[in-house]
Amino acid sequence: MIESDRVEGTAVYNPHGTQIGTIKRLLIEKVSGRVLYVDVTFGGFFGLGVHHRTIPWDKLSYDKEFEGYRTDVTEAQVQGAPAFYGDDTVWPDRRREQEMRDYWHDIPRGPI
Repeated sequence: MIESDRVEGTAVYNPHGTQIGTIKRLLIEKVSGRVLYVDVTFGGFFGLGVHHRTIPWDKLSYDKEFEGYRTDVTEAQVQGAPAFYGDDTVWPDRRREQEMRDYWHDIPRGPI
């Protein structure tokens, strides 16, 4: 078990050990309490031009050596993933959920 604020800010690495982003926040399914997706940030300089993309939590695994999460997701896949914004008012929309599932070829695991 880990506290959510300890996950936020953790680096995400590709299989080659190159950092491809940083976890900004966890997206939790309301009913079950399970983490379904993470908001991963990349790019930018001093907070300007930062991009937010959402990837499935189950595509990440913690790597003690790197003190971060590894994924087989490519940097191109992260960059092409549906965008997420902290004040995203369309997130609860069913079309938004479907967009995420379609992009990641994900199965429905309950409403977000």
